[in-house]
Amino acid sequence: MSLTLSNVSAREWFSKTREGIKPWGEFINTSKFKVPKSVAPLPKRIVKNIEHFQSNYLFVFIGLFIFCILTSPLLIVAIAACLGACYIINLKNHDKKIQLFGKEISLAQQYAVVGMCAFPLFWLAGAGSAVFWVIGKLNLSLFLISGASSALL
Repeated sequence: MSLTLSNVSAREWFSKTREGIKPWGEFINTSKFKVPKSVAPLPKRIVKNIEHFQSNYLFVFIGLFIFCILTSPLLIVAIAACLGACYIINLKNHDKKIQLFGKEISLAQQYAVVGMCAFPLFWLAGAGSAVFWVIGKLNLSLFLISGASSALL
């Protein structure tokens, strides 16, 4: 896999995350799930599990996020419209600064207008329900983590 990132710290983070992926068989091995004897060691077990499988959980989150976007065509249109508007703003500002009523509008103000226009568009596209669906799935993951964490102690 070839990926070019211009930011050095982003490249290092991506490389470190990719190296940190544990085998998926180990990640989903349900035979290691055990019910905790008490609630007291649960926070320590959860933290240890998340540290151990951090990269795997990141890929699960990205997968759920992509699934939400791909299963909502209107959300794809809304994202494309916002990205297109930001791209056009970027192109227009390279040539000359945009003025409205004789006053120069900064790049941040232009992006703020895109954001304000995007909010109702994302509302109509159901972005809120997609976000809460992903959060719900992450809560389910937290429940499973609490069971799987006993395998690491």
